[in-house]
Amino acid sequence: MNTSDFSTTARSRRTFLSDIGMGFTGLALSAMLHDDGIQKASADTEHVVENPPPNGKPHFPPKAKSVIWIFTVGGTSHVESFDPKPLLNKYAGLSINETPHSDVLHKSYLDDNLRVVVPNDANGHIWPTVYPLQVGYAKRGESGIEVSDWWPHLSTCIDDVAVLRSMWTTDNNHGAQLQFHTGRHRLDGFFPTIGSWVHYGLGTLNENLPQFVVMGTPIADCCGGQQAHGANYLGPEHDGVQLKVDPKDPLPFAVPDRAMFREEQQAEFELLNRLNRLSQVEYPSDDKLRARIKSYELAFRMQSAIPEVMDLEAETQDTQQLYGLADKEASTFGRQCLAARRLVERGCRFVQLFHGSNGGAGAWDAHSNLQTGHARLCQQIDQPIAGLLKDLKQRGMLDDTLVVWGTEFGRTPGAQNSNGRDHHPFGFSCWMAGGGIRGGIVHGATDELGFHAAENRHYVTDLHATVLHQLGLNSRRLEVPGRKRLDIDHGTPIHDIIA
Repeated sequence: MNTSDFSTTARSRRTFLSDIGMGFTGLALSAMLHDDGIQKASADTEHVVENPPPNGKPHFPPKAKSVIWIFTVGGTSHVESFDPKPLLNKYAGLSINETPHSDVLHKSYLDDNLRVVVPNDANGHIWPTVYPLQVGYAKRGESGIEVSDWWPHLSTCIDDVAVLRSMWTTDNNHGAQLQFHTGRHRLDGFFPTIGSWVHYGLGTLNENLPQFVVMGTPIADCCGGQQAHGANYLGPEHDGVQLKVDPKDPLPFAVPDRAMFREEQQAEFELLNRLNRLSQVEYPSDDKLRARIKSYELAFRMQSAIPEVMDLEAETQDTQQLYGLADKEASTFGRQCLAARRLVERGCRFVQLFHGSNGGAGAWDAHSNLQTGHARLCQQIDQPIAGLLKDLKQRGMLDDTLVVWGTEFGRTPGAQNSNGRDHHPFGFSCWMAGGGIRGGIVHGATDELGFHAAENRHYVTDLHATVLHQLGLNSRRLEVPGRKRLDIDHGTPIHDIIA
């Protein structure tokens, strides 16, 4: 008997014994699950499930096929980026109570929408002295959207952008970073992220690439860590895959020994695959085992595909210049943005880019020196993001690639430490572009001081719902049996910004 005959026979015997050993239990369990209305449909049954597992197809015609999700870590000031407030200059140095807008300190949702993690932090009462804008601003593009002077490159793309000025969240500390990605407060625990839901709901467009990619340094353990791109109960096969923009070492966890021939490694993978699948017969519901099998198969294929994606030297000098690769400040994030375009161009579904992670709360956490810090940080990402939008547009890819920019919360209208602003979850800005989103519009508004989301308020999962909607997915049809989600988990698509 040769090796292949032995492995086939062993697997057949193991399958037979497994079926005999678990057959009656399986029948009983099957009946119980069917009574609960959550049994999976199979090829030889006509049972219908309310929410069957995803089949890789959208629920309705999509307007986007891929997402590039950009997250700035620490809390970018909304009033010094996409929601300038001139009254902060007018009332600078005054107590908020001394302005005509003192009512912002008495709005009901100061307490109703806030779940305090750090007492007396970012509640509007601690830093009540109005702090002036630290940068100028102007109306940009034909749409005339006001954007600060720290975004000169992105300002040239503003007619392709829908600015959301009325976002709010409930965590007053940096657990809001995790909340922005899962929709749930850190005190509730860990839940699947938006990237994992996309991965779970849609099939692959390229068998040689991961469908959920993470680049840049993820958020620190203090604020969610790896869970900010994790799948939690959806299973580890839907976690984001971290890549480096380095063609020589893009996959440090999957690079074979240099002395090993590719054929040798392939034989090793095939053996591991056979052993894992033998185990899978006995443990068919083991999510970790299933994920391991898929990861070995994908890792082998990625070893050829990923270095090619990360070879940015293959791009023209004009393209590299567009992303700011020659600029010392912008080059790192520029390379990530260019790699993101190359990934979605080749069929990657969800690319998550982190900027500003520093092992703690994040570089954008401007409790002091806001002017110096934000100016430098904006320089690092302004041209790369603008280059990404322009590159996608000129290639005809912006039509079906959704670009999202966000941060966990804004910064207070009042001063902290004389030259900074504190955390501000009550009202802040995000934006979206491409993928069927209307460009050159502003949706929602904060009050005159930029304190509260006042018009068309949107909790962070409304952003998630909009992303899923543009991809043709209904989150309520993605619910996993036994994992009932809250209404706020699903959110509501922001139809006013959809073309």
